[in-house]
Amino acid sequence: MSDQKEVNLSGVRQNKGVWLVKVPKYLSQQWEKATEKGEVGTISIEKYVCFTLNEELAAMTAVGEKEESLQAPREYPFTMHTAGAQTMAVFSQTDAGQSHTNPLTLMGAAGISLEGTVLHRAECRPVVSDSYMKVKRLQVESVKPRRLVQQLDRAVATVFKPVANHDFNLEYEKKKKSEGKMVRADRQQVLDLLFSAFEKHQYYSFKDLVDITKQPVTYLKEIMREIGVCNRKGAHKCTWELKPEYRHYQPSEEEEQKSP
Repeated sequence: MSDQKEVNLSGVRQNKGVWLVKVPKYLSQQWEKATEKGEVGTISIEKYVCFTLNEELAAMTAVGEKEESLQAPREYPFTMHTAGAQTMAVFSQTDAGQSHTNPLTLMGAAGISLEGTVLHRAECRPVVSDSYMKVKRLQVESVKPRRLVQQLDRAVATVFKPVANHDFNLEYEKKKKSEGKMVRADRQQVLDLLFSAFEKHQYYSFKDLVDITKQPVTYLKEIMREIGVCNRKGAHKCTWELKPEYRHYQPSEEEEQKSP
């Protein structure tokens, strides 16, 4: 279009109203089989708008594993839409050398003509029937990839081979065996680890304390109940801290206010 001249939009065709209709793909393919007269059907405009396909264009042939003859639906009610605030126009293009009956045809290598302004938009939808369902079924089957059966002379070697166990699982099992089962350490040794940890942070989750001390859950919980308390609410819910008599830091103003 960059090499073409501008289309002159002034003239009678600009005021000609046209309809912009969306039709199913198979219906447009049937229209291409029309005779030289170009008649593809009739439109009835009453309470509803409906298109009726010519009987000779309703015959379809499905090409597949076996040819199958079927009838395309003939009745197509229109679903109407307004053009809205959009300004749309319809143009036609003809090859060079052909005669142009439209006075608004652009002269050049190819002819571009203004046919009219879009007044209404519509969708041409078929009535759901047995013939329509057969057409849709054949359309779906036509796009399915065909399966190919091929005999292989040797096994296909790929880099992705099934393994009995993955590397990260083996590494985890190895680490688990090296650490061994948690054994109860001396009570004073566990207390030293706990007090050393609480010198760095005030609050710990129980899981973190287990990782720090490497002690069984039951044994560690027994010790923590003696020297610590578990917060049941507040910002540090479900965390442990030392009892006031074991803390190395000064209590906050809120705790002093709470104490009698």
